Amino acid sequence: MTTPRTAHTTGRTGPPEEIKAVPVRHPGRWLAAAVVLLLVAMLAHTLVTNPRFQWDIIGSYFLSRRVLEGLEFTILLTVVAMAIGIVLGVILAVMRLSPNPLLSGASWAYIWLFRGTPVLVQLLFWFNLAFLYPRISLGVPFGPSFLEADANDLITALTAAILGLGLNEGAYMAEVVRAGILSVEHGQVEAAQALGMSRIQTMRRIILPQAMRVIIPPTGNETISMLKTSSLASVITVTELLYAVQLIYSVSFQTIPLLIVASIWYLIVTSVLTAGQFYIERYYARGSARQLPPTPWQRIRRYLFTFHALPPPPAQLPSGEGRWAAPAARPWSLRRACTRDSDGCRCCAASTSRWRARR
Repeated sequence: MTTPRTAHTTGRTGPPEEIKAVPVRHPGRWLAAAVVLLLVAMLAHTLVTNPRFQWDIIGSYFLSRRVLEGLEFTILLTVVAMAIGIVLGVILAVMRLSPNPLLSGASWAYIWLFRGTPVLVQLLFWFNLAFLYPRISLGVPFGPSFLEADANDLITALTAAILGLGLNEGAYMAEVVRAGILSVEHGQVEAAQALGMSRIQTMRRIILPQAMRVIIPPTGNETISMLKTSSLASVITVTELLYAVQLIYSVSFQTIPLLIVASIWYLIVTSVLTAGQFYIERYYARGSARQLPPTPWQRIRRYLFTFHALPPPPAQLPSGEGRWAAPAARPWSLRRACTRDSDGCRCCAASTSRWRARR
């Protein structure tokens, strides 16, 4: 075991030599950053100099009425299908975890069926449901019917898209919710049962609030995926964003510019959903993390307006004690200049390591 170097062990009465903190060099990071910058520069150059992108045509169609109407249908499909999928997923997850074998088996069969078949096949199936059931009735099972309607009038293209996307999403959300429920410790359930709570009360007040921290991230991913999967509804002639631009370029023959218009709108809506997912995750992470992750604005402020300043040298204790006092508190101006904690700031980490070495 190495003896710490103090005034008693070295025989010197003066202060020890200053420790020079040398930052660790990372040549691989600099090389990777240079490659990324080169690729970004090449991409920017081709976007600006290639006239075949036809940015003037992209600008003329970007806010056109038909494109905006298709965007509205895309957002409508995403919201309604995700609402159906979330509600159905919670019900199926609870059924899957039920001790009743009939409920558990029915939930497993539903998830197996809708996850095992492509969503495009399901959209085509619902769109052509009239071939199997020309008329749809509502009434007593195996008895008289009270309401009856033609399947072609009842199952329109938009209805078929909502059913296909929503029911398919319910199978995936069931597994997401089930994973969140299983992430809660079983002791929470036992404590709730000891307090006399029913199974529904335990699920609603104890389990689901704690499971939200695990459920939210994949649910956000599923929402973004649903936004892009809604483009499959163009196969059954739903005038969503992709089908709207297809109708335009089938007449104008401006295929690439209009596909870029659709891609830009998908990126804009995806960015909005990503920001919303971040703040929802941050809200539900309050009880599980010591420090909440910084918001984008806080990160910008930290990287642009952070100034590092070394603290003044530590004061020497009276001679004979052989120890050194902790670094003196920095003035308020310096403390405000450095906003990072001791683990993220080099100057704070360096000053802390010097003080520990002197002790």
